Amino acid sequence: MSIVKLNNNGVKNATEFGSITGLGSMIFLSKQTASSSATISFTSGIDSTYKEYLFTFNNIHPASDGVYLQFQGNASGGSGYNETITSSYFIAYHFEDGSSSALSYSAGGDLAQGTGFQRLSQNVGNDNDQCASGYLHLFEPSSTTYIKNFIGRTTTIADDNGPVDSYTGGYFNITSAIDEIQFKMSSGNIDAGDICLYGIA
Repeated sequence: MSIVKLNNNGVKNATEFGSITGLGSMIFLSKQTASSSATISFTSGIDSTYKEYLFTFNNIHPASDGVYLQFQGNASGGSGYNETITSSYFIAYHFEDGSSSALSYSAGGDLAQGTGFQRLSQNVGNDNDQCASGYLHLFEPSSTTYIKNFIGRTTTIADDNGPVDSYTGGYFNITSAIDEIQFKMSSGNIDAGDICLYGIA
């Protein structure tokens, strides 16, 4: 973790904060902004330069109501976003009216040696004020020795007007390098929002 220093006025220097992960410095690589987009794909910038990559998603607003933000990877030289994933997924939620709340494992959100898209969020609403934001960490995707671990967390305003905190963890069960990542909703387009890619030095 970086040590935060104060300047002569007792104010934190922005350059001393380091990464939001506490693991290193974030190097901005690219940004894509959705506009009624069926998919958002990062097909460059994921290579052996960094051992960790971070995607941040900001105000992802779906065209359809009650859909999930998802992702998949493509191995170097591969022809589709269909790599084998094993994962776990759990959520915490609390309805706006206080009628229900829970912290629970969600079996429908995980994959067991599956090749489909991995869920990152719960049912995102498409009201004008509803969206999802969060992040996805991908660890050493260029390794040709080990599987590729990932961790994700997303906060959502769901279609039932409740906040949902989603946690995803798992791995691509392949030893080939992963060099492309694609995001999409479980149904319909990504109406608005942006996704940024950072390398962690």
